[in-house]
Parts: sequence; C-alpha cells; structure tokens
Amino acid sequence: MRGPVTSLLFERLVRPPHRFGLLSLPLLSFPARFAGPVLEDEDVQLALFVCYELHHRGFEGVDDRWEWNPSLLEVREILETRFEEGLARAVRYPPGSRPEQTRQALAELVAAAVDGPDLTGFLQGQADLEQFREFAAHRSIHHLKEADPHIWAIPRPGVRPHAAPVEIQADAYGGGRGGRMRPEPFRATLRELGMDDSYGAYLDRVPAITLAVSNAMSLFALHRRHLGALLGHLAAVEMTSSASRHLYSLGLRRLGRPGGDEVARCFRDEHARGDAVHERIAADDMCAGFVTRHPSRAGDVLYGAACALTLDRLFAEHVMGHWRRGASSLREAGAATRS
Repeated sequence: MRGPVTSLLFERLVRPPHRFGLLSLPLLSFPARFAGPVLEDEDVQLALFVCYELHHRGFEGVDDRWEWNPSLLEVREILETRFEEGLARAVRYPPGSRPEQTRQALAELVAAAVDGPDLTGFLQGQADLEQFREFAAHRSIHHLKEADPHIWAIPRPGVRPHAAPVEIQADAYGGGRGGRMRPEPFRATLRELGMDDSYGAYLDRVPAITLAVSNAMSLFALHRRHLGALLGHLAAVEMTSSASRHLYSLGLRRLGRPGGDEVARCFRDEHARGDAVHERIAADDMCAGFVTRHPSRAGDVLYGAACALTLDRLFAEHVMGHWRRGASSLREAGAATRS
C-alpha cells in the first residue's frame, strides 16, 4: 500500500464484490489530491496497476468478478483520467503524417529519444551485478507479460489485415512453443542473476514510473479509442528493443553470467534478431497500413510511440539518477508512501 487509495482498494478487493461509493475513497475525487506529477504518484500508479491487473492475471484471494464490477470501474475511470492528463502534460501530441511518411516519423521519434540518459550503454559497459539485478527487477513487471497488452490490437476493428500484429505477436508467444515465449528467456535471466522469476515478485519494490510504463500499455490496450496509440506503442517497442536487448546481453557476458544457462543467452540474442524484422513489419505494414485506412488518426499512432519513448526516458532518468547518488533505484520492501 502506498497511500489512501491503494490502502482502501486493497482492503475492499479481498472481500466479495460489492458497491462502494466514490466518496469512500479518500481524496480521490478532489483535484488537489493530484497536484503533483501523476506519473510519479506512487498511490495512483499502483492503484491503476492493480485495476488493470484484474484484466490480466488477477490476484490470489481476489474474486474474479471484481474485473468488471461497475463500482471498481468507476474508480479506474478516475485514475485513468488523471493518468491521461499526466501523459498529455509529459508528451506533446505530434502532428499527423501521411502513410508514406509514417516510418520516417516513427524513426525520428526514436532518434530523438537518444537524448535521454544512456541506461542501456551503462548496463553494457559499467553496471555491476547488483545494478543489473535492480534493472531486472524493474523490467520484470512488464517483461513477464510483455506481449499480453499488445495482443488486444489483433481483434480491434480498423487493423486490416491482421497479419502484421499477428506475426509480431506469434513470435513473442514462441510460435506456439511454450519454452520459446519471449518471457521465458527473461525468466532464465532472472534465475541466472539469482532472482525470483515468479510473476509480480518485485511489485512491492518498483517505483511509480516503472508501473507507469506498464500502465500505459494497458491503458491503450483496453480502450478501442486508443487503438492508434496502441499500434504506435508496439512499433516503438519493436524499433528500440533489438539494439537494447543485444547490449543487455553484452553486459551480462561482461559480468560472467552467473548460473551459466547457455540456452537463455541464445534465446535472448535470437529474440533480438527477430525484433529487427518486427521493426519493419510494425512501422510499414502495421502503422502505415492503419494510417492509410484512418488518416485522421496518424497523430494517435505517433502519440502512442512518443508515450512509450518518453516513459522509457523518465524511467532511465529515475534509475540513473539514483545510481549516480549511490542509491538503490528500488523502493524498500514494504515501504509506505506519505500522502
């Protein structure tokens, strides 16, 4: 629990589904509650993550009927509104582009993103083992369910043909072979680092900005009005992950790879090569194809990509800022947040 909203939310969710008035959520409906940066608000981001997680894996001891409980959806809507306002303040809505310019526009967004702190380069050449473990704890929040939010793009009307997102997601899910699903190499990496590879193991330790990275994916995925942003977000991930995964692998090799799982390393590099192919498919076939059919939503595609890149930059600033001070980028286990 990180504040009044998550405190009450956790207390309610372990009970059978019921209706509770919004006024019972302390300060939730008052704008002053959100006077600070929402992307860094521990209470808001964890509460929203919990609401979204009910649409993914759920929680042990929480009734599945909470997923579509109207009362909880009202709470989620308030949290989402604040989150969308925070994203809008952090990310300028890009001007639209013609279909043939979509790839270039995406590439320019990716190129501009390198102005942030070079977390990837630091992990490759300087990070020690404990810093790698911290980084893995952060990334475990969405890497262990990496393809799940983006899969919502496939059935949405407006994505024609479906072949582009299907091809990307099929690889992410290992082509039907469980051991080759993209989260599995990451689990092996966690084990190599002597860490817990179970889903959500480090939820209590990661800060608000880490949760915001995951929440943006779920926000775009669960709302059909955000389809363009979801496609742009997926494209940005595919256009940046190939190089970064390769550099992570180099950093782990530099540290001597505790655990010695050669298969995990091969899969990690294999996925990096696959992401290079996905980059073209995502930018040309998926995003440009969507803009061709929906030219008025070109800005949505670029906005989703910009949100992904901006949140990654803010995440890198958080991590590198703490490491430069000689501090941990993770929260203390069980730490409460004052509101």
